[in-house]
Amino acid sequence: MSMIGLPNPNYFPYDTLEAKVALPNRWTPRPNDPVDPPITRSTSRKDKSPAEARLLVPKSANTPDVLRKIDLTTALQYGTAQGYPPLYQFLTEFTRDYLHPNVPYKGGPEIILTVGNTDGFAKCMQAFAEEWHEGEDPPSERQGCLVEEYAYMNAIQQVQSKGLNVVPVRMDEGGMTTEGPGGLRDVLENWDFSKGKMPHLMYTVTIGQNPTGAVLSVQRRKEIYALCCKYDIIICEDDPYWYLQYPGGGCSNNYNTAGGGKSSGFPYLDSLVPSYLSMDYEGRVVRMDTFSKTVAPGCRLGWITAQPALVERILRITETSTQQPSGFVQAMIAELIMGPPDGPKNGSGGAKDGKGWRFDGWVRWLEGLRGEYQRRMETMCGVLSAGKTIMKSGRRSSLSQLTADLNVNDGDRDEWSVIEQTKIYDFVRPLGGMFLWVRFDFGTHPLSKQVPGPRLARALWIYFTTDAYKVLVGPGTMFAPTQEIKERDAWECFRLCFAAAETHEIEEFSKRFVRGAKGFWKIKDKQVIDDLLAEDEVEMLDASNAMGNLAGFC
Repeated sequence: MSMIGLPNPNYFPYDTLEAKVALPNRWTPRPNDPVDPPITRSTSRKDKSPAEARLLVPKSANTPDVLRKIDLTTALQYGTAQGYPPLYQFLTEFTRDYLHPNVPYKGGPEIILTVGNTDGFAKCMQAFAEEWHEGEDPPSERQGCLVEEYAYMNAIQQVQSKGLNVVPVRMDEGGMTTEGPGGLRDVLENWDFSKGKMPHLMYTVTIGQNPTGAVLSVQRRKEIYALCCKYDIIICEDDPYWYLQYPGGGCSNNYNTAGGGKSSGFPYLDSLVPSYLSMDYEGRVVRMDTFSKTVAPGCRLGWITAQPALVERILRITETSTQQPSGFVQAMIAELIMGPPDGPKNGSGGAKDGKGWRFDGWVRWLEGLRGEYQRRMETMCGVLSAGKTIMKSGRRSSLSQLTADLNVNDGDRDEWSVIEQTKIYDFVRPLGGMFLWVRFDFGTHPLSKQVPGPRLARALWIYFTTDAYKVLVGPGTMFAPTQEIKERDAWECFRLCFAAAETHEIEEFSKRFVRGAKGFWKIKDKQVIDDLLAEDEVEMLDASNAMGNLAGFC
């Protein structure tokens, strides 16, 4: 009899947890290789009642195997900081054998479950960074964290809350750069020690980078990793979008087996750009995964993968903080994927026959999600690509040299006119993730000589939300990790999310965005800009729930 002080599970008010759940083949995948031209039509199920399974987590499962026992008696009890044993075991095997089959260090990585990636990075900060307090600690002791020059601000705010220097590294369309001014090598080799210690921590989103949608190539990873080894930098790799990689731009279809590596056994997984873990021979990579994008954000469930010594430190932090993720959530996801142990009244999993999805079902689910999001992305890109130019009438002076060369007199030149195409924005097709990063050329706006660019950008953001367009997008300044970058060029950009809206709404919302941009470029009266900026922005945000949302909160 246990007398160590646990509550009696008979008094838990839940007898079962039950739900109708999707089968793993609900969504239609896309090919792992690029298709030209891309197929934008969704081939997903159209029936009103798609096939589903009935999931049931019982009060008590009849099995002595703690790694197969999924029930409320154990899931709702106090548990271990590593995570619910059945789910921990599944994720350990999935991580080592399928997701990262080529980690180079002996014994392979260890994992620990988290309350999502925000929690995971907070624990990394607690484990690997020392707080610095302005006015109390000497500037020479201030630590720093390397980040992309446009970044997910929730993570940046965690860095700032610890008092660390936020150290941006220049990006191009392929992600963080190593060479050239502002690249990683330049930042480290020319570090200004008056700012504090050289950074020994990096936060990076390498797949579907938020907000730019970039995917870091294997070659670029090798270059960055080599510099991190040279300067002793721990890489915190936040990868919520790892499974959302869209074929194109030179993507491989056999990354794992290239160079003699081990295959995952799944062509889809082998086609994905691998993690920094695949080259982590020094054990300096801490990778964060989450169920927020693969199941639902409200799960607040994820896991960290790293070398065992680093995970042990995070385990101790977990024991004195969150202790473990929600037992309800862990039980539901474990039952969905793993299914119940053999035997009567042991529950029912996410497969049609009552078993779990297992590894092949889980991978099939991820592949289907990738297909859905890729179709949305291609729809949005198609509309925005077709609408990024406007027709402008040129002034007579633009023809003066030509007419002079042709010996045309002034009277005849007055009759000349020209129509020219002007690009008002541009973007790079995302190779992963959920976002488009659109950069406007405000220098082409008719009022560019009268109204400063940042002011035009703010007015455009408000203009998009007016009744004629009703589109809410993320201003680029939201993703600037420093004030310098915010003032330099982040104001030129907007982040659009193709994940938030319903599939059939993506095309219409994208067209509204294009119409709004072109409508704004027709404004030639400065007073219109002033009136837009005088609007109550709080009211505009309160009304945003009724608008086509291309911003996203991922």
